[in-house]
Amino acid sequence: MHSIFWFRTRQWVLSRVLHLTEHKKQTLLAAPDAVLLLPTLFRKRRISRILLVTTPGFVRRGTLTSLLDGCKKENISVTIFSEIAPDPQIESVEQGFRLYQQIQAQAILAIGGGSVLDAAKLIGARVCCPKKTVPAMRGLLKIRRKLPPLFAVPTTAGTGSEATAAAVITDCIDGKPYKYAVNDLCLIPDTAVLDPRLTISLPSSMTADTGMDALTHAMEAFLNLFASRSVQNASIEAVCENFHALPEAWRDGSRLAARQEMLHASYLAGFAFTNNFVGYVHAIAHAVGALYHIPHGRANAVLLPAVLREYGSCIAPKLAVLADALSLGGDTVSEKAERMIAAIEAMRDSFDIPSTLPHLSPNDYTEIARRALKEANPTYPVPQIWDSEKIFSVLRRVQS
Repeated sequence: MHSIFWFRTRQWVLSRVLHLTEHKKQTLLAAPDAVLLLPTLFRKRRISRILLVTTPGFVRRGTLTSLLDGCKKENISVTIFSEIAPDPQIESVEQGFRLYQQIQAQAILAIGGGSVLDAAKLIGARVCCPKKTVPAMRGLLKIRRKLPPLFAVPTTAGTGSEATAAAVITDCIDGKPYKYAVNDLCLIPDTAVLDPRLTISLPSSMTADTGMDALTHAMEAFLNLFASRSVQNASIEAVCENFHALPEAWRDGSRLAARQEMLHASYLAGFAFTNNFVGYVHAIAHAVGALYHIPHGRANAVLLPAVLREYGSCIAPKLAVLADALSLGGDTVSEKAERMIAAIEAMRDSFDIPSTLPHLSPNDYTEIARRALKEANPTYPVPQIWDSEKIFSVLRRVQS
């Protein structure tokens, strides 16, 4: 009982602090070909040396050619660092940090999915804190210094990292892969660029996985306690945009309007969970993803309905609000809540995402619960504070 009181007190204090910082200024460029506006922006900000963090695929496909040509015309030197793999590890961050120092860069441009954007954030964190290792930054507010200018260009509509104060990294602890987050307000990029043309080539499976990740961000931020009015509004709008645009983007990835709407939904969801955190869906997904190498968005898609059902009646009123926003019908709060969960399951199933997690072993339940509870408690203002048995119950729900 004492620990629950302490958890809630800590969460309330954090929420008050975050509400004061909700309106941090960020430049937002959102339109087809918006990325081509960056060279002019660099020149105006007197930036002449840039470290471009991306993936080998983007370099190989020539997607960045027009941008690089524009930088060349403005006499801006761009050095490409493309050693970023999915679920980036600390060594990639260290390589990028060393290259940044070597070229005496003045800013970081990140173009890619969540892994790229998160790695770029941590490269920037190492630049401003060269004597502090990434593991020493784990947790809340361990950086507390201004990063070099960071321009974030997402190529998936899922993580919302272009709007968030978080970066997730994979480390090896006691011989086991371990995902954890670094959270600090200084990690919010100076500039976010939402260019739908950069997401057109995203395969349908990745479109679905990342879209379900964005939905989970919005859902958890909305359902958590202490959400401000702006967080609630952003979450509701993100959920509605997700349900409207994700099926269309999945069916036909060339639809620019749907791609743009999904980028906006992801951005709003990123803002929402930056200011009110995520919850047990993400905490369990991080543990499961690290142990079984399951894509993060897919793990969220499987776990989200299971966690919602495990919460039970305590979240029914808020689920009913979302059901009303989506015009799902229903006469009672409980009926609306059930329709909301059913709608999530139906959309997930339409994307051919399974409802269970392959290879999930009961032998790992204790380790998954330990990691999930360590991540979530006492920071996340979840609707209910759980113990290991509740995590076990969720895992049994998604057991193949």
